[in-house]
Amino acid sequence: MTDAVANEEFKSPFLSVVQAADYLGLKRQTLDNFRWAGGGPRYRKHGGRVLYARVELDRWSSEREWKNTGEPHRPERRN
Repeated sequence: MTDAVANEEFKSPFLSVVQAADYLGLKRQTLDNFRWAGGGPRYRKHGGRVLYARVELDRWSSEREWKNTGEPHRPERRN
């Protein structure tokens, strides 16, 4: 075990799909659909695992902030 893993204060900047969905308040299937169709947060693949950087989840979420429902804004899809 490395020192970083042994240190309880260590937090990975990356979240699994399940963790990322929970972080955003979404279902895992919704995040999977975004990944397949586009329009979701940017992700990485480490080996075969899909991981989301916390900063990317925050950025993606902040792009979906509106003052009222009358704003005709739809975020652009980023691949």
